[in-house]
Amino acid sequence: MSTTELDMRNESASPTLDEATRKGIADLLEKASPLLQGRRFHNIVDLLSLASDAVDMADDAMIQKLMKAYEESIGAAWTLGNAARFAANEASRKPTPSLLGLLRAAGDEDVRRGLHFALLFLAVLGRQTRDEPA
Repeated sequence: MSTTELDMRNESASPTLDEATRKGIADLLEKASPLLQGRRFHNIVDLLSLASDAVDMADDAMIQKLMKAYEESIGAAWTLGNAARFAANEASRKPTPSLLGLLRAAGDEDVRRGLHFALLFLAVLGRQTRDEPA
């Protein structure tokens, strides 16, 4: 259908539309025609439907769970960032310890707790990279 035919139909269908609106609609239809012909416009409608469903499902309990997960992830990122900055600052200020110095540092309960955490973390990563299922 040509733009002229569309203009004539628009005039008969709605005489209150001004010329600029008719041209705008015709341009919009011309631009959207590849989406309509290729059935890709359906994807946009599906996306809008998905967004609408998410809004419908967003009750107070779901919002609270999302907020808690967000706060916990931000807290974990903040803690890791602070620990990394502190460790980098301490490592740059102090001389590199000898092997005996490292063993002495392992006498500190906090160091042992951190090493234990790191070893458990690495064990979980190693378990996940196995070839055979557990």
